[in-house]
Amino acid sequence: MTKQQRKLIALASGIAISLLLYFINPFGVGDRASIVLAIAGLMITWWVTEAMPMPVVALLPLMLFPLFKIARLEETAPSYANPVIFLFMGGFMLGLAIEKWNLHRRIALTIVRLTGTSGDKIVLGFIMATGLLSMWLSNTATTMMMFPIALSVIHVMKDNHQGEGNIANFSLTIMLAIAYAANIGGIATKIGTPPNVAYTGIIRDRYNYEVDFVNWMLICTPLAIMLLAFLYLTMVKWLYPNRIKSNPATKQLLQNELAQLGPLSTAEKRVLVIFIATAFLWITRGIINDIQNVFKLDDTIIAIMCAIALFICPAGTTKGNCPPMIKEDEDSGGFGALLEWSDTSKMAWGILLLFGGGIALAGALENAGLMQQMGKWLAQFSGNGFLLVLVITIISLFISEVMSNVAQVIVFTPVVSSLADAAGINPLLLGIPMTLAASCAGMLPMGTPPNAIVFSSGYIKLKQMVKAGFVMNIIAVILITLFCWFLLPLLMKIQ
Repeated sequence: MTKQQRKLIALASGIAISLLLYFINPFGVGDRASIVLAIAGLMITWWVTEAMPMPVVALLPLMLFPLFKIARLEETAPSYANPVIFLFMGGFMLGLAIEKWNLHRRIALTIVRLTGTSGDKIVLGFIMATGLLSMWLSNTATTMMMFPIALSVIHVMKDNHQGEGNIANFSLTIMLAIAYAANIGGIATKIGTPPNVAYTGIIRDRYNYEVDFVNWMLICTPLAIMLLAFLYLTMVKWLYPNRIKSNPATKQLLQNELAQLGPLSTAEKRVLVIFIATAFLWITRGIINDIQNVFKLDDTIIAIMCAIALFICPAGTTKGNCPPMIKEDEDSGGFGALLEWSDTSKMAWGILLLFGGGIALAGALENAGLMQQMGKWLAQFSGNGFLLVLVITIISLFISEVMSNVAQVIVFTPVVSSLADAAGINPLLLGIPMTLAASCAGMLPMGTPPNAIVFSSGYIKLKQMVKAGFVMNIIAVILITLFCWFLLPLLMKIQ
């Protein structure tokens, strides 16, 4: 079957499901609500089957809602300018600056060098470096950056392999470790991965409640650290031990890579200062707002301040170790600003459209009463709160193996929120584990972009990814459920 044939089948499937939902009307709702349900079925089917690019599908509410009198265009369009979209845009721009000036590569190489050069320690170094970077950069960008470094290390290990240990297990483990650490690291901060931003944005709109940067990190950073620790132990001590001892050639490779980067350039230092200042403001904004009333900071304002600062701050005139793709500005005698508008051509603008479409769809489902009805129907199974959290975590994690985690969170946040309302449970107690679980898929290459990237290396067989991913999924379900059930009420002061 050709790609075009698969696309036509996917498009037809979405239309067929949409028409079935409208005419069968499984929930017995009114005509307006049944139209919203049909549009939701169309969008979700096209998202899952990738009938069209996801951002294009996200534009459908702008056309269909006014067309079928669900909402006027003036009411639908603001969803695409939600504050959460600008929060993520600012985070994207910070990530672009870190990548542009090679600061990400320096951080990764330094961490791997510091952990040592035995097989186990190299894997640990990649887990730490990838996890740390993906807290602030997109999971996909982090994996793309770590991928060639890992390939270089594997190549050196093969060339200098003396027969001891298992080089195949080492190659497999280092690739899986990059993908899984990128997924796990993203849950640690509010901007670490799109599902986090999508969830907190919907919660802010629905309940007028801000899950701030510090509160998110209080629960999710310790959880991410524990998941990374279990990832290391599971990969190198249980499933795929390599038993490769320290190798001088690998150590020399890392030293050579760092030497080629040279000392920190002026631009790197300035990006680092802005990065640290942004993280500091995110962490302390509550204190700053409490001690003065002249202005009020929130996470989105801080992200935009950071982005604007990157376009204002000059990169300096240092020529020694500037990345080769960056050309000197002849007029200014330097390298321009830390970010130029042309750099944003690499930014994932489609993700921002996806957020907007998801928020518009969630609002329409909410206004039509469908989410409340579904939540009430599910509430009959919610006699045991702990069991409910566990079931939602399991469902969310395994659905994300075949569905985009961003689209999944956008669709399911109103459902679990309505379920929580109907069951008399704080919505965060169901929504946060659902969101975190959506980022932990590890069994299939299509589960997340990092999975697909490392699978393309040729070092991973599908059955190996399924095996390792299933074990990590079970560990993630247990840890997420326990953390959220026992610690969320303490750390986020859930009543």
